[in-house]
Formats: sequence, C-alpha cells, structure tokens
Amino acid sequence: MKHIQELHFLIGALFMVAFLPVSAQQRGEAVLAKAAQAYAESGGITAQFTTVISSSRQQASEKIIGIIDMQGEKFKLITPDMHTFFDGATQWVYMKEADEVNVSTPSGDDLLLLNPALLLKNYQSGFRIVKQSEATGRNGKPVYEIELVPLKKKDITHIILQLDKGTFLPAGIRVFSKGDIITSVYITDIKKGVNQPGSFFVFKEADYPNAEIIDLR
Repeated sequence: MKHIQELHFLIGALFMVAFLPVSAQQRGEAVLAKAAQAYAESGGITAQFTTVISSSRQQASEKIIGIIDMQGEKFKLITPDMHTFFDGATQWVYMKEADEVNVSTPSGDDLLLLNPALLLKNYQSGFRIVKQSEATGRNGKPVYEIELVPLKKKDITHIILQLDKGTFLPAGIRVFSKGDIITSVYITDIKKGVNQPGSFFVFKEADYPNAEIIDLR
C-alpha cells in the first residue's frame, strides 16, 4: 500500500461536496450507531474482500484480493504480496517481493484505507455525514450508503461507506483521495464470532526468519 499512499501527494485536487440538511446527518448517525453496535457485538470478524485502486488521471488501476480479520481496532490483512498486522498501536507490513517488514505507528488515514470498520467507531471525531441513501451492493443485497467528508483538509477527501441492511456490517467502501485516486473495497464473504487472541494480530519474526526488519517509528 505504501506506493499507493505516495501517489496521494502527487496531484492536489479537492472534491467539493454540498452541505445537506441536518436531517440527513441525523439519519446517517442512527445507521452508523447501529453498525457500530453490530460490529462491537460481532465477536470478531473475518472477511474476504476485493480491492480496486484506480487513478483516472494516470488511467491505471490495480486489483487486490485478500482476507482480513478484525477485532475491535486490531486487524490482520493478508494479500498475495503483502501481510499487514495491527495490534491497536503498532503496524507491521511484510512485503513478500522485498522480503522486508516495515514497522510503524500508522496515521488515521492509513488505517481507514486498510480497515473500514474503524469508521464506525471514529467517524464523529474526523468526518461529517452529508448524505444517507439506499442502494444495491455488488452482491445484489440492499445496503445503506453513508457519504462522509473530513472536517479538515486531508489526503482523503470523500468517503462512501456501504452497510448491509440486514446485519449493519460493512459491505464495501470507496475512498476518494487527492490525485483522483479511488480505493474501492468490496466484501465478498464475511463471518462473525471469529474470536482471535491478541497475539494473532502481532507480527511474529519466527514466521519470517529471513525478512529484514525496518523500524520507521
């Protein structure tokens, strides 16, 4: 993901979003409150996903398929080229091609790109709801769509979060960033009640004996 995040700073282009009436804010908050409760009561989630990262200006796109385990603010994300661990404070990113691990304390924007569920808990501190609507997800099921914009200017300029109408669990997210970069995450399968121990979300050097450790903190 690092090379994708670096693209955010190449071209500055802000998306302008109109401010809608307070009623839209209230409806969106009610849905997100139910979603936050559903996630908190899920007992841990494992989800298969497809991510598409596209840049209209560069006329390029990248598709990534993987699996993510989420429990509270912790997550473990596995793709063919990269393994990411986050224990709530520290993030380890193992890059297979380079056989190296970057250790960091990620920012809020970085985490939102990796773990959309964090929006359910933390949206009020950094985002404003501008619209709530209903739509059909990629799996054909009805979803709520919540549109958010950041309270302060940042790399992320606009977010559309999709929540399954039946379970209130995340169904997808589109993150619009500077440089006309769109990161779309679609959940293809999701299971609740997957209660992993805290050590599951911590990088284990023994599993990657030849990897170079690079501490960026």
